[in-house]
Amino acid sequence: MVVRTALAEMALDRIFIIPAAQSPFKPEQVPAPATDRLAWLRLAFEDEPRCEIDTQEIERVGISYTIDTVRDYAARFAEAELFYLIGADHVPTLPEWREAAVLADVVTFVVVPRLGELETEVAEFPPSFRGTVLRGKPVAISASDLRERLRAGESIENFVPPAVAAALKVEHSY
Repeated sequence: MVVRTALAEMALDRIFIIPAAQSPFKPEQVPAPATDRLAWLRLAFEDEPRCEIDTQEIERVGISYTIDTVRDYAARFAEAELFYLIGADHVPTLPEWREAAVLADVVTFVVVPRLGELETEVAEFPPSFRGTVLRGKPVAISASDLRERLRAGESIENFVPPAVAAALKVEHSY
């Protein structure tokens, strides 16, 4: 839902979905195996030709720093304007990101508000960062909520594409 909203509102040519190997902000959290996450992403976006799954952060292994990926995209797509989708809860933390000043110069952040947040309620961008807030429907559920629903044996069918719901129903240990 978020990707389709971003494609439409931002008039984007394409979106790269980039699963992290390991978040620097969640070092204690062990993500599901990369092979599983990539399979789920491919299922989720198989019918969206403007979406590509980029495995570079997983292939890099270790902690995934956005700046490394952004540098790669800036070199590969030197003429393109680069946007980076983030959840509203990450906006205040932008200055803490590795090489934040470089990120602020290279990308425009696109903020996904949480349920109940309006554009005016999303935290202001820290100095030197620029961005916009998606106006489409905010995400009503987080990844943590989905994992909890799976652990409780509850359906996630209204929150993810049907093929992903079916795959996760079988492998609901995450």
